[in-house]
Amino acid sequence: MVARKARMVLSGARVVLPTGVVEDGRVTVEGSAIAGNVPDDRQATAYELPRDHWVVPGFVDLHVHGGGSASFSAGTAEEALTAIGTHRRHGTTTTVASTVTGDLDELARQASALSELVEQGDLAGLHFEGPFISHHRCGAHEPSLLRDPDPADVRKLVDAARGTARMMTLAPELPGGLDSVRLLADHGVIAAVGHTDGSYDTTRAAIDAGATVATHLFNAMPPLAHRAPGPIAALLEDERVSVELINDGVHLHPAVLELAFHRAGASRVALVTDAMGAAGSGDGFYPLGGLEVEVKDGVARLVEGGSIAGSTLTLDTAFRRAATIDRIPVEQIVEAVSANPARLLGVADRVGSLEPGKDADLVVLDGEFRLVGVARKGEWVVTPELH
Repeated sequence: MVARKARMVLSGARVVLPTGVVEDGRVTVEGSAIAGNVPDDRQATAYELPRDHWVVPGFVDLHVHGGGSASFSAGTAEEALTAIGTHRRHGTTTTVASTVTGDLDELARQASALSELVEQGDLAGLHFEGPFISHHRCGAHEPSLLRDPDPADVRKLVDAARGTARMMTLAPELPGGLDSVRLLADHGVIAAVGHTDGSYDTTRAAIDAGATVATHLFNAMPPLAHRAPGPIAALLEDERVSVELINDGVHLHPAVLELAFHRAGASRVALVTDAMGAAGSGDGFYPLGGLEVEVKDGVARLVEGGSIAGSTLTLDTAFRRAATIDRIPVEQIVEAVSANPARLLGVADRVGSLEPGKDADLVVLDGEFRLVGVARKGEWVVTPELH
């Protein structure tokens, strides 16, 4: 006898589907997956949600360094699972672990350790941010450990990740930059342009070589200028490129966020956190790689020099800001926090939208876009009130 899969039905709220918003919608979950039309709901647990609530796909974060006072750069399962759990409680059901600049051997060790969590299904992959970035735009990365992107060194990190590397951020203007972009593209790893001092033309060359993502667009790169458009214009204008945006009210002015959505189009935007260990925790002092960060009033800055050091953002806050401050349509926000990053990671067949057969990863928001429920693979991480 085959055991019946646990079933639950969420109804009454607005449901955001790839085809648009359904008022008084319905989502049926059977086991770990979203089910199609099921005629008999008598055996289901029913969640009747208020009509002003929203049910949206679980969030997908391409770029996050830690949370809950833990860091992926520690390279341990304990710290990684703490960070994953912290962001999961804020709606991120699919997480890519981002490392920071370090010694190559240490980064290889971290990659090897974190790859086990990818293989177990806790992470969706690894993102190397540094050490192949510009000294002039290094932000919160240790300058003494930066190096040019020699393809052999790039390959060393990719190999250490044992097939779990999903993205690498580099500055294409550095010696070996364009060859490394080609190498990454050939190995199915996203080449992301970031922490760069490159020109418009160099960035165009990187895109032609295979770069497809802009790491936290506008931040850690030359500003847009009327005679020197730089990387920002090149990355915004090219339909082959998706742009990361950090919507925490610190990294970007709302007008700049709106500009990026308007110029790139919602289908090319990925909202990310770039969160460090302080996300989900309070103010205080935290490590970031080999550097010390002070978080004050929720803003993370290096103790030495005062550079912004990632964020304390979670994606539920980014979603709420986009909806309530920036007035971006909810369907476009869902593209930016779920569908687009899932597509970039190559996992859109499993996550990123509320469609039958996909993982039952979903987020419930109230009428003011505050998170009230999170499910991952049909299991509640944050349980909404049962009515």
